[in-house]
Amino acid sequence: MRLVVIGSSPAWPNAGGAHSGYVVESGGRRLLLDCGPGVLARLREAEAWPGVEAIAITHFHLDHWGDLVPWVWGSFYRRGHDDVRPELWVYRGGRAFLEELGSRLGFPDMFERTFVLEEYDPETRFRTAAGLEVLPVRLPHYRLETYGFRVTNGTATLAYTGDTGPSDRIAELARDADLFVCEATLEHGDADGEPRGHLSADEALAAYAASGARNLLLTHRPSELAPPDGVLLAYDGMEVDVAPAG
Repeated sequence: MRLVVIGSSPAWPNAGGAHSGYVVESGGRRLLLDCGPGVLARLREAEAWPGVEAIAITHFHLDHWGDLVPWVWGSFYRRGHDDVRPELWVYRGGRAFLEELGSRLGFPDMFERTFVLEEYDPETRFRTAAGLEVLPVRLPHYRLETYGFRVTNGTATLAYTGDTGPSDRIAELARDADLFVCEATLEHGDADGEPRGHLSADEALAAYAASGARNLLLTHRPSELAPPDGVLLAYDGMEVDVAPAG
């Protein structure tokens, strides 16, 4: 299994950066975790139109899903294409959200015409068209319904927080994972909302230590904040192998 970081910016873009988007590759198929602004353009640098088999969205803050909208327009109006519709996984109730949004932006079923729309349930595994199994774990993020994902191909396991405030559930999400991709937006935890919505690097490191995960990759971090010494920080275009020990 392989992770390709498409975009790693926090809620505001780092200079020249894209928002959240992470491709997990396994067996020649690809699952895109989140699809924030700038992700579609980055994907198109490698191919005329993204050929991912599935997309899974952690939550509906714009920096994690906003490029689904231009994805719709491109699928409709590009000339001479024959796109295969990728699966689009959103949490239960997300279909209604996208239908309401579509009625405001164009027409109610605009997303259903572009994607094979599927809904996932909390703490219930689902299998994607990319051949990867995903466990969505509910995490705290202000007052928004939000999930982290635990992704496996049956051999290797990647855990991805999306956005989260402090919680014991983060360590459970990443328990013994081969790679833990964890947000670290803040310099200090007290510089956040109430209830909390993000982690500091120290809090991310504490969750990593509690999880027993083999490797840590910090992400969603402002370029103004340096990572702790010796900790790997995601950048756009980064590629990481995800493999079990031995």
